[in-house]
Amino acid sequence: MKTKLVIFGITGDLSRRKLLPALNHIYATGRFDDLEVIGVSRHEVDCRALLNESIGNDTIADKISIFTMNLAEEADYQRLKERIALTDDEQLLINLAVPPVATQQIVDLLGDAGLNGKNVKLLFEKPFGFDLESARDVIARTAAHYSEEQVYRIDHYLAKEMAQNIVVIRGANAIFQHIWNKHSIESIEITAAESIGIEGRVQFYEQTGALRDVLQGHLLQLLALTLADIPKDFDWSQLPKLRLAALQKIRLADPDKAVRAQYNGYEQEVDNLDSQTETFVSLELESESPEWADVPIRLTTGKALDKKLTEICINLRPVDEARNNKIALRIQPDEGISMDLFVKTPGYEKQIERKTFDLSFSQGQRMPDAYEQVFVDAIEGKKSLFASSDEVLRAWEIVEPIQKAWAMHHHTVRLYEKGSTIEEVCDEAQ
Repeated sequence: MKTKLVIFGITGDLSRRKLLPALNHIYATGRFDDLEVIGVSRHEVDCRALLNESIGNDTIADKISIFTMNLAEEADYQRLKERIALTDDEQLLINLAVPPVATQQIVDLLGDAGLNGKNVKLLFEKPFGFDLESARDVIARTAAHYSEEQVYRIDHYLAKEMAQNIVVIRGANAIFQHIWNKHSIESIEITAAESIGIEGRVQFYEQTGALRDVLQGHLLQLLALTLADIPKDFDWSQLPKLRLAALQKIRLADPDKAVRAQYNGYEQEVDNLDSQTETFVSLELESESPEWADVPIRLTTGKALDKKLTEICINLRPVDEARNNKIALRIQPDEGISMDLFVKTPGYEKQIERKTFDLSFSQGQRMPDAYEQVFVDAIEGKKSLFASSDEVLRAWEIVEPIQKAWAMHHHTVRLYEKGSTIEEVCDEAQ
């Protein structure tokens, strides 16, 4: 089936950094020559110049055309519909790479224009609302025009190779099947640390903050993959339901077990000396699942820290006070898995030392970017790597107590120095 992909925000930062490079690689496979891309812009755009700036060449310029329109004008959506000219044997993907404040109006106008037939798929970028109430409103308004089957909510962490590998590693290897429970695992830590600050994303970050930007979506989804019950007859199409079941067993977050902080200098960057927006958040969660009872779970994300790292750290129960093993599933950079093992030190003496066995998934070969997987799965109608509406709402429910407490200023944001470690930030906030 021929696919037409409409990208709202074709000249935006997300499109330049992620979407256009992903499409370039997809076209290079030779599998999607019948994919036509229509970029929507408010202003006239030189497509070749845009591609040269984004991907370093304009070799796919013949695959992409630009449609100029006023995003608030109803008549322009009728013009867009005529330009697309979708036939019954074609499908349409609409990617909304625009600021969240513009998304819902575009969805309403697309629906009113009749661009919501059964062969139309709508791709949402996060955030999916700003809290539980707004998420419910977004889902309800979207449902007035599109069925849940037509909606693809992009959490690109779910499409990363290592994230996909979590369920395979757990389900296809006996060693992990035997130890993946509270009897063998002492604690779980999921971290998304950045060494950079907000890097010019002033307006977005000041309105969003670390809790909404990373923890509520990305980290809770990684946690769901970590705790999900993977059946022996696992099918990828089951994955959203398995993630949801895991999220439903997570107890609501306790504000007293959360750390909220902001790196020193952030206020000057956003030109708001009274800003309470957090650039760091760490919270402790618990699952009421019998398989995970009493296993502490720590989710942490922050900017301007000492290193860039996204990983799931599984701390195994120690055999004694001196020796405990851990398994680290690296999401980025250098996607892979590492395990600590105690071995005999080479030589005559019978000494024991800790060694780390490391497996890098790339090993010299190129790893597909998450957005390549997003587009390919959307084209093929596979929804396992997209967040369902129920998952979105449950994630907001989990963090809602923290949002309410912070809104009442019960937890004033603390300051930390750029380059701090996670441990240093948490210690300073005590």
